[in-house]
Amino acid sequence: MTSKALAGLSPALQHKYDTLRGIIASLGGCVIGFSGGVDSTLLFAVAAEVLGDRALAVTATSETYPERELNEAQELAAHIGGRHRVIVSEELDIPQFKDNPRNRCYYCKKELFGKLRAIAVEEGLPHVLDGTNIDDRSDHRPGRQAALEIKVRSPLEEAGFSKDDIRALSQALELPTWNKPAYACLSSRFPYGTAITRERVHQVGKAEESLRELGFRVLRVRYHGNVARLELGPEEFLQATTAMRDEVVQRVKGAGFTYVAIDLQGYRTGAMNEGD
Repeated sequence: MTSKALAGLSPALQHKYDTLRGIIASLGGCVIGFSGGVDSTLLFAVAAEVLGDRALAVTATSETYPERELNEAQELAAHIGGRHRVIVSEELDIPQFKDNPRNRCYYCKKELFGKLRAIAVEEGLPHVLDGTNIDDRSDHRPGRQAALEIKVRSPLEEAGFSKDDIRALSQALELPTWNKPAYACLSSRFPYGTAITRERVHQVGKAEESLRELGFRVLRVRYHGNVARLELGPEEFLQATTAMRDEVVQRVKGAGFTYVAIDLQGYRTGAMNEGD
């Protein structure tokens, strides 16, 4: 299946777009793990266009994802116009997940993909998809093992999409997520071996949400006992250390931390893997 050419796309990206549409068309139907992030939003938008009602996006909500993320996913699904369901994920009830080993994400993804596979069977849809792209190969992602075990396909990776490709195509398709900052569940804020409890997740979530209310977009609040280590984007870093410093300290302490530290390296993905 060949897509209509989009203004401004390079020939290489147009080819990847055509390839993606062809892959999805060949599936005949799918359930998509839909977080509302950049990757899964593009995947859902293309699948909904190609497969219509044979594409179903499923968003898993849990205590490790803020309500704001669920609301955004629902709004995006309405914007795309495809079928959408919300389910509950209970990873905090999985002992191996709560203990926070290095392969923590395996247990979370195994539960999630298992539920998506059950929905696919129920709906008569042959495939489960996720938004993995080629850039994810270089990161520590134990959840990929769960995806392989449950036979989850990753059409963006299969079509050769990088993160930059996904953002560029999303912009061309006028998806509001094209410049959305990357997001990971709140369990990623804890060093491996530090138990993940509901109280600690709530504490980190409250600190991050209070900073977002101040206008911060690129940030992580990393949990180190009574110390909150803030990873911030360049603009956020300047704001947090000058005019808004006192407000930042007050808000983070208000979430239950005793000390507020700012990481001089700033925000980066996989920061909790650096000490291993």
